[in-house]
Amino acid sequence: MLMKSIAAGLAGTALFATVAFAQTATTTDKAPTAATTTTTATSASGDWRTSKMDGLNVYNDANEKIGSISDLLMDKSGNVKLAVIGVGGFLGMGEHMVAIPFEKLKFVNQPVTTSSNTTTKSTTTTTGAATDRPAATTTTAPASSSTTSKWYPDHAVFNATKDELKAMPEFKYD
Repeated sequence: MLMKSIAAGLAGTALFATVAFAQTATTTDKAPTAATTTTTATSASGDWRTSKMDGLNVYNDANEKIGSISDLLMDKSGNVKLAVIGVGGFLGMGEHMVAIPFEKLKFVNQPVTTSSNTTTKSTTTTTGAATDRPAATTTTAPASSSTTSKWYPDHAVFNATKDELKAMPEFKYD
């Protein structure tokens, strides 16, 4: 009985070994094609993650918080067309959702100046409307850490007041 078990074990091992040898890679002289070399991106330095844009605060040109980004809507070719901004409400209750053209938002990497963070963080003033002209930013102290590696901007700027956004037609997902 012991001899039969040993023989069965050796036969099974031989079967597994032949399968393993059959799976060894063979080398070819062909160079990789362009389709195989360009399918994966190796670096996305300076790009922003859309998952980090959800909940991003939106301020007006007077540095008043007017809402936060709730969603980004894109067309079938992958271009972001609309930003859905939630205005007002508390913890998502009673929030008024409006859709604005994505190109009307201006994204800023420096933090917004408030009375509580002027002594500990860099002092930054964001001015200008979120239109075709760039917003003017003035930094009086260097930031303590690099903002280029965090994969999302600090905030967005849109030239409107909270009341103007609440007066816009509400966005509904149909």
